[in-house]
Amino acid sequence: MTAAATAVLAFAACNGAQAQSVLRDAEIEQFLDDYSLPVFRAAGLPAEQIQILIIGDQTLNAFAGGLIMGVNTGLLTISDTPSQIQGVIAHEAGHIAGGHSARYDDMMAAATRPMLLSLVLAAGAIAAGAPDAGIGILGLGQTVGIANALKYSRGQESAADQAALTYLEAIGRSGNGLIESFSKMRNEQLIHGQRVNPYLQSHPLAVQRITALEERAKAGKYFGVKDSPEEIERLRLIQAKIRGFMQDVNVTLRQYPLSDQSDAAKYARAVAYYRSADIERALKEIDKLLAAHPDNPYYNELKGQMLFEYGRVAESIEPHRKSVELAPGKALLLINLGRAEAATDDPTKVADAVKNLKAALLLEPDNSFGWFELARAHGALDNEPLADLAMAESRYHEGAKPDAAKFAMRARSALKRGSPEWRQATDIIVASLGSDPATGAGGRETDEAPKPESDRRPDEVPDPQAN
Repeated sequence: MTAAATAVLAFAACNGAQAQSVLRDAEIEQFLDDYSLPVFRAAGLPAEQIQILIIGDQTLNAFAGGLIMGVNTGLLTISDTPSQIQGVIAHEAGHIAGGHSARYDDMMAAATRPMLLSLVLAAGAIAAGAPDAGIGILGLGQTVGIANALKYSRGQESAADQAALTYLEAIGRSGNGLIESFSKMRNEQLIHGQRVNPYLQSHPLAVQRITALEERAKAGKYFGVKDSPEEIERLRLIQAKIRGFMQDVNVTLRQYPLSDQSDAAKYARAVAYYRSADIERALKEIDKLLAAHPDNPYYNELKGQMLFEYGRVAESIEPHRKSVELAPGKALLLINLGRAEAATDDPTKVADAVKNLKAALLLEPDNSFGWFELARAHGALDNEPLADLAMAESRYHEGAKPDAAKFAMRARSALKRGSPEWRQATDIIVASLGSDPATGAGGRETDEAPKPESDRRPDEVPDPQAN
């Protein structure tokens, strides 16, 4: 999974309000990878290139376009089983494999043709002295155009449904989860729209989709395959975490009362107490989980996050280190560890932070928050040129290209000409400005670039994680 916009907290939001934000969480991302990668491979898609975005929206929904798939947190919390989630993922994979987003122009053409024809006919009717007829023709053309577009969309949805069953059968999973997800959608439609015009819907009505899928799914070899108790428990833990972070704290504590001593309830309460600044009760709950499951990387990660956020930096390092050991190769966990190490006054630990942050950025080169923390670490070691270079990368991946160019020019002026870091700075300047202002060309070795207009220190730039 690559990073478009990244944070390193156990469950962190970026890009806007929480209700519609993109979230990053190593545990949830691993869950989605485990259930999506086999589906993508069965669909003949470049599985490792497809980016799944976790959307902070508590409605049961997902979307796909190009090589990007979005999964709402509501899909994760409302679903009863992993199979239901995997069924929806398979449906969205059907859209990607079918190139449906690439055929959007065809859909618009289907809508536009009758609209344009109605304009011509309406103009003729009005010119002939029949303005009422002209207006009627114009309205009819628009209605037919919209209906054509929606019919095209409904056809794509039905094709994706059938493709989903094919993929699930290929990997030995039941298609019943997809049907169950549509049953949930049907219930929503019954509650919120008793009289829905099927000809003014971009998706087929859920009841129609169930009817179309049920016969084929029941004939499948794996229809009776059920999710294991371990799979169900894993989903319950993820649901508890999402609710703990996204719901009102009091709602979570009512939903998971102290009388409930399940792991999921302890997880939800740990997050809720942490969010309500009751750090001791939060630690008590997470310590119960760690006593029973010491090798769970995500419990260790959450404990490290709690300790770090409440100023107990030195204590946070060990659980963060443990999380990295238990789940190697996770950029977010490495950044958590590096962030904690860089916040100490120990030069040895700060040097370790640089190593861990660089390892994370090899995994996610576009992680702006990782670059920001690397800038801090270099700054703590008084390595200003590398701090400026890391800050340039951070600002570039945040989309702040003028800032990126300024930091890169300042870094380049102090770096050895021709070194990898010098070339990295030059690349950022060219990518940000379109050319090298020192030469008017891109990337040639020249005299040092002029001093940037901005003299801001890296620590004077807003933290990209700050909401």
